[in-house]
Amino acid sequence: MSKPVPPITKYMTTSPHTIGAEQTIANAAQLMATHKIRHLPVLHGGKVVGVLSQRDVSMIESLKDVDPKIVKVEDAMSGSPYLTDAETPLTEVASTMAEHKYGSAIVMQNNKVVGVFTTVDACRVLAEVFETRLR
Repeated sequence: MSKPVPPITKYMTTSPHTIGAEQTIANAAQLMATHKIRHLPVLHGGKVVGVLSQRDVSMIESLKDVDPKIVKVEDAMSGSPYLTDAETPLTEVASTMAEHKYGSAIVMQNNKVVGVFTTVDACRVLAEVFETRLR
């Protein structure tokens, strides 16, 4: 008999930090460094319009003659983030992320960001599953 697949809420990072689309890359870099995170849902008018990754920030910071204090988040973000409902099964989220090579899923509930699930979170789940099965 197999156990039911838990919803993504069991494994996501809760209370995620977000950033406004009009904020600068320098602000985003500071927020990521302070909270030791690699993904920021990007909001405009309270709605998710993108996701900014540490890779996006690093790319902007590496460009010669580009000032991260001037470049806006909306100019560096990925504009089509993977949004999923809080009750979506973990297997569905992980499969979608793998199929589309997404680095993160933004978890929504009642049109609000309630969590972020990343590839690092997926690795933690995998380790937990194997540890449990091999005991």
